[in-house]
Amino acid sequence: MPQTFKALASIAAWTLFIGGLIIGVMTAVTGIIEGQMWTLVGEGQEWMFAWMALSVVSVTLSVVVMRLRQKME
Repeated sequence: MPQTFKALASIAAWTLFIGGLIIGVMTAVTGIIEGQMWTLVGEGQEWMFAWMALSVVSVTLSVVVMRLRQKME
C-alpha cells in the first residue's frame, strides 16, 4: 500500500475517532445539564438518541478503517 493511502487512512481513522468522542461527550454533557441523560428514548429525546448513535457509528467506523489499513500493509 502506498504511503499516501496509509496517511489518508490514518487521518480518516483519527478524525472519525476524535469526532465520535467529541459528539458523545457533548451529547452526554448536554443531557446531564438538561437532566435527561438517562432517558435516551423518552418523549422529546430523539435528538439525543440520534447523536449518541452517530457517535457510536463514528467510533466503530474508525476501528474498521484502522483494521483495513492494518490488513492492507
